[in-house]
Amino acid sequence: MAHIAVLGLGNWGSAIARLWLLEGHNVKGWTIEQEVYESITMEDMNHKYLPNQSLKGLEVTMRVEEALEGSEIIVLAIPSSVILGVVEDIAEHLRPGHVLLDLAKGLAPGNRLISQAIHEILNSKNKANALAVVTGPTIAPEAASGVMTTAIVASKDETVAKNLATTLSTPTFILHPASDPEGAELWGAFKNVVALACGLVDGLKLVGTLGGDNLKAAIFSTGFKEGCILLPQLGARADVAFGPAGLGDMYVTATSPHGRNRSMGEKLGSGLTLEQALDEMVMVAEGVRAARMFRDRAENMEMEIPFVESLNMLLDGVITAEECCRRMVALS
Repeated sequence: MAHIAVLGLGNWGSAIARLWLLEGHNVKGWTIEQEVYESITMEDMNHKYLPNQSLKGLEVTMRVEEALEGSEIIVLAIPSSVILGVVEDIAEHLRPGHVLLDLAKGLAPGNRLISQAIHEILNSKNKANALAVVTGPTIAPEAASGVMTTAIVASKDETVAKNLATTLSTPTFILHPASDPEGAELWGAFKNVVALACGLVDGLKLVGTLGGDNLKAAIFSTGFKEGCILLPQLGARADVAFGPAGLGDMYVTATSPHGRNRSMGEKLGSGLTLEQALDEMVMVAEGVRAARMFRDRAENMEMEIPFVESLNMLLDGVITAEECCRRMVALS
């Protein structure tokens, strides 16, 4: 039995905590949301982010040091926009044996991956804790319901990845060890951009006749192609594109009705502005932030990425959803 602290009890944090509780692990959870804390404490359920799924046995707290106490594995299930601040806060509480598991794939300010930025924070605090990244086709409500789900756990230290995969896999949540955390993280962020674009198609379908599976397939393939060009330049191994962290994760995120980035794109495709769409979202759509950061990375490298640039023009209000899709289709 492992002792696990899940920091962040949103959609995925709650789902993954449930899977490990069912497997008999000791799981603590930390949240900053009073509503979530009370829901789990009083009803053993996270009504806001994961309704109708029991979290019985989860020890929930709003004090992060309480979650860390007695834990061996610290899971960072926190939005990419705030994860580094949380790591700064917990660094002083880390023991040498703590292993960090990052679920917030993506880019950090300063031309770094989030995992690289975490390592820098740990080094600045004289901490040498092991770090791994989990990514793959993982729709949280499905995983929590018992749908068989696979993902990869990637670390530069293959022993760490193998041990985590062995310890944290369950009969329905199967983790495969990998040794390219950079590639896993880059594709984990880029798939949100493609999902956002594919969601535009669903929005156009609601308001006219342009949207449909034919258009979505064209946009999906164009986005994947641009990722295969861009991400190796940023440090991803080429083969990651064709595994669970690449094509697998991108497919499910772009097509599932549960996908938050696809849902965000649908709102934009139906005619809402970025501000209006964000106001309607309960969960964080990472694709908006990722689109901005991939554009900035490409500009710094003097690379042309017309797919991502078209999406950013939509987000900036320069072009419509229809025009954005037309520009993307022209690239295929």
